[in-house]
Amino acid sequence: MSKGRDGPAAGGGAAAVLLRYLREQNRPYSAQDAFGNLQREHGLGKAAVVKALEQLAQQGRVREKAYGKQKIYFADQEQLPAASDAELRSLDGEIATLSAKVQALQQSCRQMEAELKDLNSSMTTPEMAREIEELRKGCASYVEKLERIKSATNHVTPEEKEKVCSEQKLYCKEWRRRKRMATELLDAILEGYPKSKKQFFEEVGIETDEDHNVTLPATV
Repeated sequence: MSKGRDGPAAGGGAAAVLLRYLREQNRPYSAQDAFGNLQREHGLGKAAVVKALEQLAQQGRVREKAYGKQKIYFADQEQLPAASDAELRSLDGEIATLSAKVQALQQSCRQMEAELKDLNSSMTTPEMAREIEELRKGCASYVEKLERIKSATNHVTPEEKEKVCSEQKLYCKEWRRRKRMATELLDAILEGYPKSKKQFFEEVGIETDEDHNVTLPATV
């Protein structure tokens, strides 16, 4: 005869299975969790699991805690055999070993997270290939421009450059001298002029460097 969802295991067998499971796992479970974990192996139905857990709690063989509408069940710690000193030392050793493994895994995870962050911020192979191609095009353009400059026949000789620079200095010096003279002369006139400087310039027709956005080059 096959076991149904509430078959033979749903009676006393269900309570025995659940009691053994809670004691072996020694952690809390809801009826839904216990049903999901034991359904396939033992063929327990959900109604049988709920009934068996409630029965075990009423008998005092397991503990029951209510959290809102949900109840959880766990083994009564007082009914579990006490561990010997040797077992406790063994458990402490296992805890220390597992703690060391956890720390090593956490460190490894941090390293991998850092590597992943670096990789995510780095260019992919296709992106790098496109960047290299753009740089090659740019280099080719600069090489072509340089070749045009080298092959040009209108280069300025050092002597010609020096002559132009000297003339620029001379003209700027004269510009500065004449501007100073004009400023001093205009300031003297404006001392006895009844109107504003702007009105005087408009009446006489004087245009300044600033009117034409012209700036005297700095002294070299």
